[in-house]
Order: sequence, then structure tokens, then C-alpha cells
Amino acid sequence: MIFRKRYARITPRETPEAKKELWVKCERCGRIVYEKKWKEMWKVCHYCGSYSRLTALERIELLTDPGTFQERWSNLISADPLEFVGARSYVDKLKEDMLKTGLKEALVTGEAKIGGFPVALAILDPHFIMGSMGSVVGEKFVRICELCLEKKWPLVSVSGGGGGARMYEGALSLMQMAKTSAAVERLHRNGLFYISVLTDPTMGGVAASFAFLGDIILAEPGALIGFAGPRVIEQTIRQKLPPGFQTSEFLYQRGMIDLIVERKDLKQTITRLLNIIH
Repeated sequence: MIFRKRYARITPRETPEAKKELWVKCERCGRIVYEKKWKEMWKVCHYCGSYSRLTALERIELLTDPGTFQERWSNLISADPLEFVGARSYVDKLKEDMLKTGLKEALVTGEAKIGGFPVALAILDPHFIMGSMGSVVGEKFVRICELCLEKKWPLVSVSGGGGGARMYEGALSLMQMAKTSAAVERLHRNGLFYISVLTDPTMGGVAASFAFLGDIILAEPGALIGFAGPRVIEQTIRQKLPPGFQTSEFLYQRGMIDLIVERKDLKQTITRLLNIIH
């Protein structure tokens, strides 16, 4: 009598599928970060400490007391005065970024409370045409300054614009530098407090106007801050720039900003400053 061995049929184990949407790759160190953990840390890599850019709505959540923010002038939309036509028209670019960000313009303005203190807010979103400054950005900034004059409130602005003045609008965008600077001067003449927060990147016309006119200028670590970019400067002067040139640390050492504040400490720091003036 022959006995045959019986073997249990082994089926290949199912390969677990990693859902890409649950993970984020750090742009600096290249390590994979769990997205939920990354968002809990306000988009700061817990391996290397690098900062990713926040949206305007995330900034509002980070800085303001819950449920206190009320947006103003959200209906303003840029016109196309030059009827700009290139690889894409200006109108098409605006529509594309509106869909991508859920915003109608790069600057979000409104009123809120920070640490219980009423403030006016102006927050640039770097994801809307690189946070560049056009006619609507300038108009909304001036209007929020006028609200400060009316309410006698301090102004808190968060700058994160790497696009400078918006070329699609020509000279109309360039004049926003003078327009916003004049609005800040009216705040100063009336003794109203202005806190400017610089984030990555704060460049071009934004840096050359309202971003650097604050009574107190704060900056996040490692932010790129300046007018022209490092590569443009090197090509122009034909010299190698020093290490860390145009970072917030470089500018702090030379007295151009008052304090470098980690993202998680921004609200507490602004609250302490507001407490001083009250």
C-alpha cells in the first residue's frame, strides 16, 4: 500500500499596497513622512526640520483663535488690462489657480482674534501665481489698512510671495509697491501697530514694499528673503555669494529682521507682542 504525502497548498501572500496619498516626501532630506504627522507639525519635517509652504487658510488656522476669522473683500478678482497673451493667457492662468487653490486672489484679508486680541489680517498665499502682487493684492492690502484706521486695530501680515510684481499687469502691478507703502505710512502716522511675518519665499515687489515696513519684523527659519534671487545676483555681479545669503538667519545677523520664530511658536510670539501694546 502506497501512501502519498499531502502538502498544504500555499498561496502567495498579498502584497500590501502603500497608499501614496498617506505619505509626503521631504524636499530637503528626501525621507518619507506620514502625512497626518506632517500636518500635525504644520508641515515641518520631523527628520531634518525643513519648512514646507502653508496655504493662506492653513496660516489662518495656525495663527488665529478658532472661529474668529471673518474674511473681507473675497469677491475681488483681477482684470486683464493688457489682454496678456503668451503660452497661456492671464485669464486662463487666473482660472487655473482659482481652481487649484480655492481662492480668487493671492492675498486673503479679514479680521480675527489672536490670543484674544482683535487684529486685521493680510496673508499672501504662495500657491496663487507664486504669491505675486497685482492690482487686487494691492487694493485688498490698502483696504485692510483702512479697516485698521477705522477700528484702531493692529495689522498682522504674512508675506510669502516669490513672484514679485505681476508681469501680466505691467505698470499697474508695479505701482502697488508705492500704494501699499503709502498705506503702511498712514498706519505709522496714526500710531497703529504693524507686525510683518516673512516666510519662504518673500521676494521681489512684496519684499520691496509692505513686507519690510513692519514695526516688528518676524521671520520663519530658513526662509528665502530678498529682492532678486541669488542666481540672478551672481550672474549680474559675477561673484560667488556668501553661504546662506538671503536666508532669514543671514538677515537677522545683519539687523534687517527683529526675530526668527519657529512656526509652532508664531501665534504665542504675536500674542505677546500684542499684549505689550495693549
